Amino acid sequence: MQFDQLKRREFITLLGGTTVAWPLAADAQQVAKRPAIGFLGTNTPLAQERWTAAFVQRLHELGWIEGQTVAIEYRWAEGRTERFTELATELIRLKVDIIVTLGAAVTAAKQVTSVVPIVFAVASDPVGSGMVASLARPGGNVTGLSLQQSDVVGKRLQLLLEVIPNLGRLAIIANFGNPPSIAEAHEVQVRAHALSLDVDTFEIRQLSDIAPAFDALKVRAEALYVCNDPLTVTNRIQINTLALAARLPTVSIITWPSRVQ
Repeated sequence: MQFDQLKRREFITLLGGTTVAWPLAADAQQVAKRPAIGFLGTNTPLAQERWTAAFVQRLHELGWIEGQTVAIEYRWAEGRTERFTELATELIRLKVDIIVTLGAAVTAAKQVTSVVPIVFAVASDPVGSGMVASLARPGGNVTGLSLQQSDVVGKRLQLLLEVIPNLGRLAIIANFGNPPSIAEAHEVQVRAHALSLDVDTFEIRQLSDIAPAFDALKVRAEALYVCNDPLTVTNRIQINTLALAARLPTVSIITWPSRVQ
């Protein structure tokens, strides 16, 4: 399917708009193939279950019934950014008509295909990360919704200063294997320095890096900023537990709590 076969507005509304129109097969004599959506989850099925449920429900409201009028191929990276390319490649092999994902996985999916449309539910800095050419004219085969992360960073730091008026040293944890997380860490550094805060940034790239990072940061830090990323969201319980043990006020993206098993 060529990207220009779908109007940008039409597949944006696949995520929550008012109308969706899948293109008809070019050959009217050919039996129509059931449309297939590739759903590339950046975290675990449990961590994203409410997102997934809302997506399927909205499809249903628009007349697209999973398993009947549309197929959905789910793939889960489980917070491991290094799996994005592998999973996106697998979806392309399955000949999906569109890939739906979050911003963190877009770059990998974009490298795999320049033809299949890619829609991200939200991305912190799609322009700065090279996902799209601009917000007004995304270009290429990628589009979605942008989260103005820089504004959110400032608000989070303000909250920290309300809790700790005399805050002097801030620690940042960020996944440096993910460009949007790096960009957010840089924005935090800039905003924190403007507030006369000393900043230490701790790089993580996988689950095993989290505990050692806390061993290092808890010695000097007075508060902690956790950058939004599939790795940190998937392992938020461990991060919160370590922060509580270190008695560190912590600010991060608001996420749905995990279900207690």
